Amino acid sequence: MKHEKTNAMRMLDSKEISYQVHEYAHKANDPVDGEHVAQMLKEPVERVFKTLVTQANTKEFLVFMIPVDQELDLKKCAKAAHVKNTEMIHVKDLTKITGYIRGGCSPIGMKKMFRTFVQEDAILYDTIFFSAGKIGMQIETNAQNLESLLSVEFCDLIRSN
Repeated sequence: MKHEKTNAMRMLDSKEISYQVHEYAHKANDPVDGEHVAQMLKEPVERVFKTLVTQANTKEFLVFMIPVDQELDLKKCAKAAHVKNTEMIHVKDLTKITGYIRGGCSPIGMKKMFRTFVQEDAILYDTIFFSAGKIGMQIETNAQNLESLLSVEFCDLIRSN
């Protein structure tokens, strides 16, 4: 099936990185949360990742990818990024900073390159899923493929239960 290419897909193509695109039906009032996406893809939540953007005390924007059913631990994030602290950006600022909208934010193809951190468990799976840059579309690829595109570090980023 032919897909409309997003910036994320074009960047993967330019580096000749293999990936698959998965589309799911999305209506205007459907939720955009990751657990709903995992359900639509019929994939386990631990393999479907959400992309979250924070701003450090240094004013640097940082990108974090964690499984959709988990919560970001901002203290762990700050430690991983070697900054004093970091806070989630406001949803209203997401498009201005990344070029993406809530529910369609891909770690690939943002307006600028930001340091990106991925929950370390991602490397345990043959492939993971994340937004292709558009609601209703996900990319499936090996997490380590992200290293050839982005400045990626694999760390423990999630809140312990």
